[in-house]
Amino acid sequence: MELLAKEFGYVVMVVVLYCFLNLWMAFQVGKARKKYKVFYPTLYALESENKDAKLFNCVQRGHQNSLELMPMFFVLLILGGMGHPCVSAALGLVYTISRYFYFTGYATGDPKNRLNLGRFGFLALLGLMMCTVSFGINLLRP
Repeated sequence: MELLAKEFGYVVMVVVLYCFLNLWMAFQVGKARKKYKVFYPTLYALESENKDAKLFNCVQRGHQNSLELMPMFFVLLILGGMGHPCVSAALGLVYTISRYFYFTGYATGDPKNRLNLGRFGFLALLGLMMCTVSFGINLLRP
């Protein structure tokens, strides 16, 4: 008996794709640090000290929020993918694409723009939660 379905490879590919997206976002924050003159170890710029603080903070916050949700996304994607690899991989792809739009929308300097297409990531997470619950229930069946 196989431990994992061969389709679980799709789940693995989505994890790697999200890692590339995360690296790209980190690079964008680095570029914004140079552009807006916000140097390490400063996490967020103060508006009283930097006229571009809001613009930088929006770029930083878009990446930070993605980092905050990454552990939950990975756990739900991997566990849900063990029981429902194709559905979980598709939802993971939707989440990853929506995170790109969440970040680029946020990086415009208007936080409302993060939700234009970025809101669909939350629906994808809900779907991944359902896949994970279904996987857990199936494990508990005799």
